[in-house]
Amino acid sequence: MRIAYVTPYQGPTVVNRRPIVRNRSVSNKIKIELIARLLQESSHEVEIISHGEVIERQLKFYPGFWEPELFHSGIPVYYVSSLPIKRINGFWSGTRALQFLKRRHRVRPYDLVIIFNLKAPQIRCANYAIRKLGLPVILEYEDDALAKAPGERTNGFVSGYHRSAYMGIFKTVSGCMAVSPHLLSQLPRDIPKLLLRGVVGQDMSAASRQANGNKKNWLLFSGTHIEANGVEQLIAAWKKAGLADWELHITGFGALTDTLRRMSEGQNGIIFHGLISRQELVSLMCAAKICINPHVVSLTPGSFFAFKIIEYLAAGAHVISTPMGMLEPEIESGITYVPDNKAETIAAGLKQVIQSRCYERTAAQPTLQTYGPEAVSRLLETLIQQVMNKQNLG
Repeated sequence: MRIAYVTPYQGPTVVNRRPIVRNRSVSNKIKIELIARLLQESSHEVEIISHGEVIERQLKFYPGFWEPELFHSGIPVYYVSSLPIKRINGFWSGTRALQFLKRRHRVRPYDLVIIFNLKAPQIRCANYAIRKLGLPVILEYEDDALAKAPGERTNGFVSGYHRSAYMGIFKTVSGCMAVSPHLLSQLPRDIPKLLLRGVVGQDMSAASRQANGNKKNWLLFSGTHIEANGVEQLIAAWKKAGLADWELHITGFGALTDTLRRMSEGQNGIIFHGLISRQELVSLMCAAKICINPHVVSLTPGSFFAFKIIEYLAAGAHVISTPMGMLEPEIESGITYVPDNKAETIAAGLKQVIQSRCYERTAAQPTLQTYGPEAVSRLLETLIQQVMNKQNLG
C-alpha cells in the first residue's frame, strides 16, 4: 500500500537550510520516523511530505527540496517551499503541499493518506484526498486543536475559521490515532480509532534490556528548550534541591538555550549535551535513574501527551512529570506526578523521589509490551485494515 505521510517532519538538512529554532521538535521527528519505519517494515511504501515550517517572519523564499540525509533509504522525504511572511506563510505552505501531493499522486497513485495534526498543509491535503481522490485519511492527533490558546478571543474570526476547518476534518477522516482518550472523543464514534501514546523503537527496546538496571545518579531532561517545557523552572528547582552526588543532564536546543546556560553558570552538576545523535540519547535515557517532564500543566487533561514519557519509561527510568492524563495503571506505576511546574514544586518532588528511593519503581516491561515496536506495528496494521475495510464497504 502506498502512503502519503503529511507531517511537520524536520530532518537534518532542513534544520541546516532553514531557521528552525523556536518551532523545532525532536520528539515529533523521532515519532514520525518510528511510525514510518514500522509501516515500511509492514510492506507499505511511505513518502513523507513536510512543510519544514519557518515561523520567524522574514522576506525570504526557501525553495522545496528532497532530503538527502534520509533516516531510512526506502522512505523519501520532501520539504515544500516556505515563504514566511505574515498572513501568507500558512496559505503558501498549504498550497505547496497540496500541489506536491497532486503531482506525486499522478506519478504513482496513493492508497492512503496519514496527516500529523492539523496545520494548513495537513488540512489542504486531507480535504483534497477525501473529496477529490476518494482516498481514506487517517488523522494522527497529537495536540488538541480545539483548546483555546492563551489570549485568543473565543469568538474571533480567525479562531472561528480554524475551528470550522478542524471540525470539517473530524467529520470526514476515515480513522484516527491519538495520544489520549480526550482527543479520540472529539472524533465521530463510528470510525476506527487507536489510542497510541507513544512508540518505542527497536534501538530503545534493545538498549533498555542490555542496561539491566545499571543506572547512574542522573536526572535527565530531553526536549526542546521552550517555555512550555519548563526547563527554566527545572534548573531553578535543581538549585533549590541541593542534591549531592546527583547530576542534571539536559539535552536538546531551542530559543531558551542561551538563557538556560546563563542560569546554570557556577552551578555544579548541570551538564548540557546539546543536540545529540539518537544513539547518544538512547544511551543517556538508559543510564539515568530519573527522567523528568516539567511541562506546563494543561487546563484540559489529555489535550497533550509528551511522547518522551513513554521513551523514558521504556528506558527503565523512573519518571517525574506534571499531569498529562491517565495512563494504564501498570505503566503509571513508574511515574511520580508533581501538581505543577513551579520551581519549588519540582524541587520538593525531586527530593521526595530521591530520599524515598522511588526511582527504584520502574515500568519498563509493561511499557515495552504495550508500546514496543512489535505491539505498535500490529496496532497500526489493524487500524489500517479497519479503515480500508470500511472504505471498501462504503
